[in-house]
Amino acid sequence: MNSGMIVVGGGPAGIMAAIAAAEAGASVTLWERNRQLGKKLAITGKGRCNITNNAPSVQELVRHIPGNGPFLYGAFSRFSVQDTLDFFTAAGLPLRTERGRRVFPLSDNAQDVVAALEKRLEQAGVCVRYGMRAKKLALSNGAVAGVYDFSGALHPAGAVIVATGGVSYPLTGSTGDGYSLAEQASHSIVPPRPSLAPLETVETWPAELAGLALKNVDVSLYQGDKLLEKGFGEMLFTHFGVSGPLILTLSRAVCFGREQGGEMRAVIDLKPALDAEQLDQRVQRNFLRFSRKYYQNSLGDLLPASLIPVFVGLSGIPGDKPVNQISREERRRLVTLLKGLALTVKGPRPIDEAIVTAGGVNVREVDPKTMASRLVRGLYFAGEVLDIDGYTGGYNLQAAWSSGYVAGCAAAALLSDKGAPE
Repeated sequence: MNSGMIVVGGGPAGIMAAIAAAEAGASVTLWERNRQLGKKLAITGKGRCNITNNAPSVQELVRHIPGNGPFLYGAFSRFSVQDTLDFFTAAGLPLRTERGRRVFPLSDNAQDVVAALEKRLEQAGVCVRYGMRAKKLALSNGAVAGVYDFSGALHPAGAVIVATGGVSYPLTGSTGDGYSLAEQASHSIVPPRPSLAPLETVETWPAELAGLALKNVDVSLYQGDKLLEKGFGEMLFTHFGVSGPLILTLSRAVCFGREQGGEMRAVIDLKPALDAEQLDQRVQRNFLRFSRKYYQNSLGDLLPASLIPVFVGLSGIPGDKPVNQISREERRRLVTLLKGLALTVKGPRPIDEAIVTAGGVNVREVDPKTMASRLVRGLYFAGEVLDIDGYTGGYNLQAAWSSGYVAGCAAAALLSDKGAPE
């Protein structure tokens, strides 16, 4: 009887699975293809690492995971947000909750999160092997029997947890290895596509504003006349289009909606706190105040300085036109633009730039109570390798912690059973 376990992938789901299994009494070896653990984790949240979201309920977590969120009800109940907070606190990592219930390490350093995980791995007695990449599963009589590495060597195991991530950020090691392993076990793969990805635009003027962040704006995403998605928050102009938390959240609708065809537009409401009439009154007050100035010099109270030249051009009002000569029609045009700055969306950036991969191992073939394969005994999946994806704000990492924990506990329970595979 082989009571050993191999966890493939040293990201958040794999590390949590290894810790949970080892703490439950299993002999665990964690394979990581890189020379360090948590390579992608260390760059999340702009290097700060948004560990989780302090959502008030499981239902709220699931609501923010549009990609098969209900599959995680059991996992979130087994390993909750509070469990995540307690886990890292016990590892000596102070935390804080910020706007949007996002939880970060107090140090604002993602490397401290990785260090806390390494500490828990060591305490649990997990054997970590670096430079190890799984090429093939060893299968026998409908059960997993181990893993072959890329040298062709067989590493026997009574249970294998695949937590190799998706295909975004391939330089961190996420190159889709887990999909191949799953297919070897007859699992179907939902085609991967980008989720939480910056958006490219047809218009080139965003490049003139690269680096400009807009806070507290509304963005509505349309396909033709149909409203696909709408959100409020922060966005960023880039050399290719737009990005930032709000755009990343909306990008999933672009990734899925473009398959239906039809032009997409992102419409930015720069003044969502005011309706058109209220905004028109404010613009009139501004124009009265700056009546002796040129139009281009009268917008400082309404727009960031770097946005003004672009905005003047888009409004069609000459920048050197005296404010007291601007017509009612021109003023209305300005108000319309402030409430609806439109960009034509070309599509998301390539999948290797996406924060999260949508698609992956079909969750219908995985038991949500255990993360176990329904097709091969002793095989488990956790994290982004599954067809699960959530919005930005800590939801995807909570999915990784929870699914990893459940997989680790279940695999350990299997190995402790007399029916563990030979």
